[in-house]
Amino acid sequence: MKSLLELLPVALFFIVYQLDGRTLSMFGWEHQFDGIYSATAVLMIATVLQVALTRILSGKLEKRELLLAAVVCAFGGATLVLRNELFIQWKPTIFNWSLAAIFIGSYLWSGKTVMERAMGSQLTLPLLAWRRLNQLWISNFVVVGALNLVVAYQFSEATWVSYKLYSAIGFTVLLSGLTVLLIMPHIRQDDEPPASAS
Repeated sequence: MKSLLELLPVALFFIVYQLDGRTLSMFGWEHQFDGIYSATAVLMIATVLQVALTRILSGKLEKRELLLAAVVCAFGGATLVLRNELFIQWKPTIFNWSLAAIFIGSYLWSGKTVMERAMGSQLTLPLLAWRRLNQLWISNFVVVGALNLVVAYQFSEATWVSYKLYSAIGFTVLLSGLTVLLIMPHIRQDDEPPASAS
């Protein structure tokens, strides 16, 4: 549910981008959509609302969610003020590479991974499994950030907008699946009943 809520601003960004050139009239108010700029404004508003809704529903916020909202607002604001789409196109790369740096820094600084800090009280894994999980997530963040730049600079703006939506869904599903594959063998071991003495 939480992952779907996090994808909602990206989906709205995609939808509003498709309305480029159309006019919306409601309650005597009229707005003409102007491509990536209208989409960016909606992305910023939707991200802030999504973070607020997460806080209301769960009673807490993760630092990652606050970082995402800050990056969206900073780069989205720069896109709107300077009328330059490159700022919003750089946002996924900055966000993902920042997360990679946090995951690397946490391990180097304390010897504990971010995942171990977040899930260690709920899940018991051997040190090697925590490290592999950390490497998986770091690799994901680095690759996603790099691919975003490739698409932003080598393809059209419309292609990048579509890529942003579909890659967000695809990489989320892939990362979740690989994370479960890494964790499952250890959960089975923990759940196995002790062998009876004969």
